[in-house]
Amino acid sequence: MRKVKLEAQFQLLWAIRQFFSKQGFMDVMPPPMVENPGMETHIHPFQVGHAKTSRFSQWYLNTSPEFHMKELLSLGFENIFTLGYAFRDEPLAPTHRPQFLMLEWYRTNAHYTKIMDDCEELVKFTLNTLNEKNISVDQNFLTAKFERTTIQDLFSDILKIDILDFLETKDLKELIEKNFKDVPLPGKGEILSWDDYYFLLFLNKIEPHIAHYPYLLVYEFPNHLSALSTLKASDPRVCERFEIYSKGVELCNCFNELRDLKIQKERFAIQAAEKQNLYGYSLPEPTVLYNALDRGLPSSSGIALGVERLLKVLTDIENPFWD
Repeated sequence: MRKVKLEAQFQLLWAIRQFFSKQGFMDVMPPPMVENPGMETHIHPFQVGHAKTSRFSQWYLNTSPEFHMKELLSLGFENIFTLGYAFRDEPLAPTHRPQFLMLEWYRTNAHYTKIMDDCEELVKFTLNTLNEKNISVDQNFLTAKFERTTIQDLFSDILKIDILDFLETKDLKELIEKNFKDVPLPGKGEILSWDDYYFLLFLNKIEPHIAHYPYLLVYEFPNHLSALSTLKASDPRVCERFEIYSKGVELCNCFNELRDLKIQKERFAIQAAEKQNLYGYSLPEPTVLYNALDRGLPSSSGIALGVERLLKVLTDIENPFWD
């Protein structure tokens, strides 16, 4: 079984590289050990230590190659992809490992809707390639419908609410307390952010309803979840970001890339304060990203995709990770 699993993984990696080669992308290799591994509040890095002295260095294993990929974009590289390991300090789970394979790619002078098309084409290409290589795949996926919906429509269809009417923290909290009493909330005195309330609602009330979709792309997230993405010019209540779910598994996360250094610093300051308050530690400034934005990032869109997760949904391998 181990050989079967590893062969499927290696064939998938080969197929991914073939796909991007045919698209004219350059295969690049950002460093795995960096000075800032990523700024997301709830994503925790591994800090590199010295075996001889038991002291920690100023280096971290990257949680994503994003900052160094954007450095390449600012230096004039155009359509690029990387395929390698990323590292996150989180417990073992069916779709989580401390070490996992991440595919990340960027298109310059392209709106994130082009990445949406890339994803559909990539899934179809890799699925057909695995099938041709006699790797057992989910046959239903070969004829699956590729669906897209906005977050606003998803909440409306499932919960009969317009989530964009609840962009104030107190309003979203009151909505959950009044209409969704089965959603577990913390005890009195514990302060949650808007993001926390949103994810409690999403994980408990939305995700169970989308587990049957072979492929569902959800886009235009509420602006609180903008992270490194742009806001939609015609409706700044939402950001230009999408995620794809397959059989209840989140496969990837895409941004139409934010290029404004001032706004990015403001967002990171909020995330850094949240990380310090919630987890009691801080990270160095992401100077690689700041320098890239200061140098000038071209109009671009980018995405990160979990390779083992993709393998899991395409083949139904129970544990697609190396271990």
